[in-house]
Amino acid sequence: MKRRELLRHLGAAIPALALSPFTFAAQAAPFGGHEKMAPGPFTADWDSLAAYQTPDWFRNAKFGMWAHWGPQCEAEHGDWYARGLYEEGSDHYRYHVEKYGHPSKVGFKDVIHQWKAERWDPDALVSLYKKAGAKYFVALANHHDNLDLYASKYQPQWNSTKVGPKKDLIGGWAKAARKQGLRFGVSVHAAHAWTWYETSQGADKTGPYAGVPYDGHLTKADGKGKWWDGLDPQALYAQNHPLSKNGGGSVVGDQWHWGGGASTPDQAYCEKFYDRTMELINNYDPDLVYFDDTVLPLHPVSDVGLRLAAHMYNRSIAKKGKLEAVVNGKILSEQQRKTMVWDIERGQSNAIEPLPWQTCTCIGSWHYDRRVYESKSYKSAQTVVHTLIDVVSKNGNLLLSVPVRGNGTIDPLERDIVEEIGRWMAVSSEGIYDSRPWAVFGEGPVMEEAAAPMSGPGFNEGKNKPFSAADVRFTAKGDAVYAFVMGWPADGKVTIKSMRAGSPHLKRGIAKVELVGGQALAFEQAADGLRVTLPAAAPALPYAFALRIV
Repeated sequence: MKRRELLRHLGAAIPALALSPFTFAAQAAPFGGHEKMAPGPFTADWDSLAAYQTPDWFRNAKFGMWAHWGPQCEAEHGDWYARGLYEEGSDHYRYHVEKYGHPSKVGFKDVIHQWKAERWDPDALVSLYKKAGAKYFVALANHHDNLDLYASKYQPQWNSTKVGPKKDLIGGWAKAARKQGLRFGVSVHAAHAWTWYETSQGADKTGPYAGVPYDGHLTKADGKGKWWDGLDPQALYAQNHPLSKNGGGSVVGDQWHWGGGASTPDQAYCEKFYDRTMELINNYDPDLVYFDDTVLPLHPVSDVGLRLAAHMYNRSIAKKGKLEAVVNGKILSEQQRKTMVWDIERGQSNAIEPLPWQTCTCIGSWHYDRRVYESKSYKSAQTVVHTLIDVVSKNGNLLLSVPVRGNGTIDPLERDIVEEIGRWMAVSSEGIYDSRPWAVFGEGPVMEEAAAPMSGPGFNEGKNKPFSAADVRFTAKGDAVYAFVMGWPADGKVTIKSMRAGSPHLKRGIAKVELVGGQALAFEQAADGLRVTLPAAAPALPYAFALRIV
């Protein structure tokens, strides 16, 4: 690819971002690093990747579960712990000082050392998730904390086989998923460690440790006589570089996209990330790779993400005879949505999307937070089921995270929620799996109100009016349309306006209406809608049920 073309492609998503000098360096060695790209029809450019077609397995699966589990769960204090512990006065900082010690003496490397995952049983957890109805399972391969949770020759000191649990976590998850017949995916978040860890370069401004540097400045030479003797903290923290414009403050907004004065990663960092991720793909053979990045990792300051996507697709074709791979990216342009599966974080689209997509959400904090358990503030099974139905009606999948404790278990409240989802799916999932959108995705009060807009990668969940028995969502499969009613009506009757007599959405008359998991129902196709009389007794989980309409 010529330099002019590279600049045009790399700048497509965020035109305002001035491309760094590294972009030109990357072009000088477009296939840098140690791991070779798989040959095939896809090349590392947007026009080539636009030939991507989402595989049927993903379109049919609809529901996946995710173990967003890593060393930050050891503290059991919620998300972004490894960054927040270095923010003086923050909730994480105060907790860390009390539990572990001051971050000038005990930093995140030491939290990793204490994390043992001693009760982790991947077979038991993945079996539970399969019973809940999941068709694919995704495991965290690394987070912004930069620890690889697999055997990694490119991150040889800071991976879970060498420190912390001293186990190949991705290997264990992959084996368990395949044993259960589930498609296996990995989530990759480490591209952002460069700026995300900048707080570790700081120091307290007040108090007895004022001016004493946190451990983000330490090098291999500082470890003599300590537990980490011989390990280089900079291989974890990646902080041998000048701070971003805000001095290691916010990494959201433009700086998340490597703009707004963010410190730009050097080529060695980018190529190391490329090699680590290529090794992950080649050694563990995931069906899906979820990138927690705007568009792709290190975009637009490097073409690393484009190379990884092209490799994933070509490798899949070579190994399986057809393209079976899925790559997830966020905040995509219309062109970029053709090249991978768009992921919306903690949010939903407000329309039937022309291309398959995915929402990812969690019943609690992304990383385990004991306070959520103690306050009993997890999402309910009802909320999860309603979200799943709404997403599927719009051509999407739901990837649900159930936070895992530091020791590798889930708590009793989480287990109850997962088991209840499984009971609902066992009765009513016929209209979920293998389905496609109908003519309209739904009707009712939630649809009629102005929908909450997305912010950044999503974040509009819970901002709309709650669902009720007046709300309906539709899917289609074969000769049937499935109408999911989001609650059991008090009068035992349902009227579906979109299926009224003479509706433009119906090619022929309705022959039969059945309660999925139950019996045939009396109905009348009237001018105001399809009127259905329900059984006298509501089902065990009445917050959503499906009508099969033929």
